[in-house]
Amino acid sequence: MDCEGGAGVHTIDSAGGKATVRFGARGVCLVSAVPTRGFTVRTRQSDPAALTVTFSGDRRRSEITATATPQHKATIKETTW
Repeated sequence: MDCEGGAGVHTIDSAGGKATVRFGARGVCLVSAVPTRGFTVRTRQSDPAALTVTFSGDRRRSEITATATPQHKATIKETTW
């Protein structure tokens, strides 16, 4: 699932939880990350234009990646093992 939108606040739902991000002229920033029951959350931001939120649970993982360049976009990757 992909989510595209302009500048502003966007909430992305996944099996592991919800992440709310703000896209702006200078990049993307995390507003909140709320895990679903049984999941934990970890965030990583390598630069102002890229943010990753990872929800981990027993044998499942949901990873939301939000990027501000070349366009505002959030992508969800769900993994079960």
